[in-house]
Amino acid sequence: MTRRAVVLGGNGLIGVAATAALARDGWEVTLVHRGSRPLDAELGPFGVREVIGDAHDPDVLRAAVGSGTDVVVDVVAMRAEHARAVQGLDVGSAVVISSAAVYATDDGRPLLGDDHPPPPLPVTEGQRVVEADGETYAGGKVELEEAWLACPVPATLLRAGAIHGPRATNPREWFALKRVLDGRRDVVLAHDGASRFQPVAAANLAELVRLAAANPGDRVLNGGDPSAPTVADIVRRVYGVVGAEVRVHPMAGPAVAGLGASPWGLPWPFVLDMSAAERELGYRAVTSYDDALPGEIDWMREVTASQDWREAFPTFAWVDSQTPQFDYAAEDAWIADQGAPAETPGAER
Repeated sequence: MTRRAVVLGGNGLIGVAATAALARDGWEVTLVHRGSRPLDAELGPFGVREVIGDAHDPDVLRAAVGSGTDVVVDVVAMRAEHARAVQGLDVGSAVVISSAAVYATDDGRPLLGDDHPPPPLPVTEGQRVVEADGETYAGGKVELEEAWLACPVPATLLRAGAIHGPRATNPREWFALKRVLDGRRDVVLAHDGASRFQPVAAANLAELVRLAAANPGDRVLNGGDPSAPTVADIVRRVYGVVGAEVRVHPMAGPAVAGLGASPWGLPWPFVLDMSAAERELGYRAVTSYDDALPGEIDWMREVTASQDWREAFPTFAWVDSQTPQFDYAAEDAWIADQGAPAETPGAER
């Protein structure tokens, strides 16, 4: 008997990987997306059915689900209203992408903040979460989780770490790759370059989706790669893949006006415990950070060869507009103050 899946928001970083994983596993997949670009070429061989429109619009959802579907995979839901939009339809189960940003300290402060002691590691699914609300990113994800777990439809919520892979609008590795392309050989990193922010490859998240779809149930699971390298290690690995040398300059304490900032710049390690997914779903990572990195670098180089990086990576561009990621002059001045020779400033931003 054919198993039917509907993937909401499925033509980007997570959705393409999840759709491909389900299709390879024999699922008949309907993909809902806005149609801002053609169906991704990777999905061409799978005979995926497309429904164009807002993933949580009632008419669009009815067209996608039709007389019923075995599972809905929602990769773009942010709040409880997105859960409720799906729950009134003939849906057997759900797999929903949440975020590790929901985790809080024992007194309720966000774990991804910087105003509390280091969290216990690794972080398990039993760790406290922030309060549900419809205003903040983390609070909205908690609201979403609660809405799904309170309804009769079996739902797996996946608390994803820092997602990486092709099609990302916020490819954190661009922080290092752009420096390579600009001819930079020195990188200043706050917190002594020791920050660790649990990554998860889109391919590994897709494997969790595949397993959860085949094994419905009410559960919350972490989503992470087998390892969480430090930001200094990540920078060295990106440079290494491209065949360039780099000098990492550790800077004590937090970033100052962007100096030392990076997309992974937490004051302490943030590492997820993956044992629950391994135990409940038989999960095993399908790739590692190191193995996934070369393909991601190739993709970033390809897309930025034909368009400005700010257009290619709009979310990263927004982050850069809030906290400058490429202030080379400030870095050179800091390096000179430390007694190390400053290099010639790199290319224009």
